[in-house]
Amino acid sequence: MLKKISAENIKELRNKTGAGMTDCKKALEASDSQIEVAIEILRKKGLASADKKSSRLAAEGLIQSYIHAGSRIGVLIEINCETDFVARQPQFHQLAKDIAMQIAACQSVKYISIAHIPNEVVAYERELELQKEDLCNKPVDIKNKIANGRVDKRLKELSLIDQNFIKQTEISIDELIKQHIALLGENIRIRRFERFLLGEGLESKSNNFEDEVSNMIKSKQ
Repeated sequence: MLKKISAENIKELRNKTGAGMTDCKKALEASDSQIEVAIEILRKKGLASADKKSSRLAAEGLIQSYIHAGSRIGVLIEINCETDFVARQPQFHQLAKDIAMQIAACQSVKYISIAHIPNEVVAYERELELQKEDLCNKPVDIKNKIANGRVDKRLKELSLIDQNFIKQTEISIDELIKQHIALLGENIRIRRFERFLLGEGLESKSNNFEDEVSNMIKSKQ
């Protein structure tokens, strides 16, 4: 029988590792609430101490580009770190390349995180869900609960850091960044990105770029 995960245990693990609350809860669940085992789980994932660095100023970094085969889709991304030294490291460059490719593959992604999504977009998505036919005759409380769940799912679809990393689907982009924070010892932030689709805004044949990029990545592994 699994031990109950207490708020005190989560707080203790967070204080010892600096990892996020959600990551601490998952580690405790996986370790049956054994703090030392949970610490090892977080260390293996590269999450321990990452959040402690996440508030530090990141003003260095690089602008990375990715052009997909066929030159029909391109991405520009600015990713920041704290020092020029880390900005020159191959691991940092690879992280930038991987995230740029992720953006190319995930056509639904429009924002860095849920926190970056404007309030009017959230309100629009919620209103859209509330007006759907399958919710019309449901009680207000049930209607709101279902709509909120659908909106939460939709916002995650729009958020880059909430995506599963296409090269390692058991972790998210957020966890990938935290691993590199722990590895390189500096705060790392995605500042901005832009995706370019050939002929965007013009009437043209639609191509499934997400499947195309994903298949390309799989073939290289």
